[in-house]
Amino acid sequence: MTTDLLASLLHAAAEAVLSRPTMAGYTGGAERFAADHRAALLDMLAQSDDLRRLCRERLRIPRSRQAEWDFAGLLLHTDPEVRAAAVRLAEMVGGRQADATVDRRLRRLHDRNKQLQEKLRTATGKRDNALADVKAHRQTAREAVERAERLDAELSATRRRLRDPVSTASALLALLQEEPPEPEGDSQSRDPRLWRQPPPAPAPSLLETTARLAGITPESFVRVLRALIEPPKPPPTATVAVSGERDLRVVPLGGGTGIGGSCLLVEAGGTRVLVDAGLVPGDPPRPPADIARALDGPLHAVVVTHAHNDHCGYVPALADRLPDLRIIATPETVQLMPAMWLDSVKIMDQRRRLAGTWGGDTEPLYPREAIDEAALRCEELAFGVPRRVGDLTVELFPAGHILGAAGVVVRAGESRVAVTGDISGFRQKSVDGYAVPESARYADLLVMESTCCTEDHRDRDGLVGELVRAVEGIYAQGGRVLIPAFALGRAQELALVMRSHLPHVPVLVDGMAADISRSFEAVTADGPHPLSIFGGNVGRARPGDMDRFTRGVVISTSGMLSGGPAVRWAAKILPDPRSALFLSGYQDEESPGRRLLASVQSVSPHLVVDDMGEERRIPVRARVDLMRLSAHADRRGLLEIADEVSAREVMLVHGAARRQTEFREVLRLRRHTTTATRDWRVS
Repeated sequence: MTTDLLASLLHAAAEAVLSRPTMAGYTGGAERFAADHRAALLDMLAQSDDLRRLCRERLRIPRSRQAEWDFAGLLLHTDPEVRAAAVRLAEMVGGRQADATVDRRLRRLHDRNKQLQEKLRTATGKRDNALADVKAHRQTAREAVERAERLDAELSATRRRLRDPVSTASALLALLQEEPPEPEGDSQSRDPRLWRQPPPAPAPSLLETTARLAGITPESFVRVLRALIEPPKPPPTATVAVSGERDLRVVPLGGGTGIGGSCLLVEAGGTRVLVDAGLVPGDPPRPPADIARALDGPLHAVVVTHAHNDHCGYVPALADRLPDLRIIATPETVQLMPAMWLDSVKIMDQRRRLAGTWGGDTEPLYPREAIDEAALRCEELAFGVPRRVGDLTVELFPAGHILGAAGVVVRAGESRVAVTGDISGFRQKSVDGYAVPESARYADLLVMESTCCTEDHRDRDGLVGELVRAVEGIYAQGGRVLIPAFALGRAQELALVMRSHLPHVPVLVDGMAADISRSFEAVTADGPHPLSIFGGNVGRARPGDMDRFTRGVVISTSGMLSGGPAVRWAAKILPDPRSALFLSGYQDEESPGRRLLASVQSVSPHLVVDDMGEERRIPVRARVDLMRLSAHADRRGLLEIADEVSAREVMLVHGAARRQTEFREVLRLRRHTTTATRDWRVS
């Protein structure tokens, strides 16, 4: 049988060779050619891929003739050592050795082939694992470098600001003018025997103590600091003196009827100020839509409401272009912004490198050096303290939302504009709600965010309770819960919720969210309400935890699953039916998070993500849910703000146009006068 197959194989090889044009003169036929050139044909079979392919096509050996098939497979094998052994066996067959000897050698050769195949599979698996380890280590190293860069940026900004007299003066003034926390009661107030005694004299404030050490009055000390911060006001021209300060104008430049790229131009007299200058998320991120209008003339300052990049991400580009631009924000926002700016530059650099590979032009909106310059220009301003900018005066007030978030009151003479920024009235673990100041009441214009203007959120305690119960259930059945979260605000809030409500459940914070959490702790350490995010059951994720951490909660960036360690955690967790992934915030229409929510309704749910330039398809067997803990005021909350401010007119920004139209009608029914989201001038 084997001898017949060898003859057939050599005949097929001879036919293939004779079919070449160069052999056209040979007349002996394939059978004779095979007999005369047997050794040469075997050697050609061992060396030529094309000849082996042609022989396979000509033979078409059925699987039922397994032994013959195996023998032909050995002669046509891709491994040269196997082919060489098969050729030697073929020569033995040609030498008419006993069939039993041939069969034994054939079986041994077949077994050897199976061993080689098994070794190949094992080696391939080891190679794939090694490549995966190398990729993971490279990613860990890259994240460590990025973390070091963020910390270095924060440290460099702090050092430069401490060496700059204006920055130092603004930080000192913000610290001295902060309101001390109200005492919650002490032993004397609770002791009835002391009720009739006169109350103890109040302790001197930090401002009074510092002024006394300087040998001047507190008022004089504040005037000295303000003189360092606020440039001398030029003498007004006759035109400005008569009408300039009354001519208060507001122009939405970005984020008016959409979310992202928030920017509002406020001007009066000869002074022009921006409230926020954010980036529009996208690929690539873009500046505020109409920022060119702000750059048509002089620009004196930008007042930043909070450190989310859709409100502050374009500030370094302005600082890079305008050498005298002032940047005003709360102390917390000033300290948090450099890390957020650095993250934007990192993303822009990545997109530029990809553009260089695939073609296209995506130059970053600003260089890394602009971050240092912007950080140096920052002026810290405490809540409730007016600061003059030319013909305007700005004052910040608490807006809730995230740590350091502020609303702004801008005054020009007797005219006032109140801007909420992103605002919330409910108390969170990481920040209290808003507090409208007297200076905002009865303003000429209230510029109010409208992100959730048509929603009525459920009671926050109820939402937190639902999340806690869901996490407890997954933990009880031995699974992991991944909560993708925005690095600034949401991640810290979730970590504090877990620490407070589920102290027995291990929690890891990963990615940029962990660095920002450390910043939260540092920023609040010396304040009235220090935050302790890490400790107890909450820790920072370490290399190797994706395999070692098999039960508990992971809070990781990015919040929309568009990149970062959350994607790699998802690849580990989503295929596990005991585990869960809970999306906690807004999901853009084109985001992987939104696609995941849509996919779980399909027959074959999966998540397709781009991880380090590689597209991955992850099967979904875990529970997937949206458990949104919004940090924005809902319809009822916004109505309360509008009622409390009672402005002459209300302008809506930072929301969808369709929803704004619906909410304006609600405001009208509540007897509020609204104005379209466009240029506005005090009447």
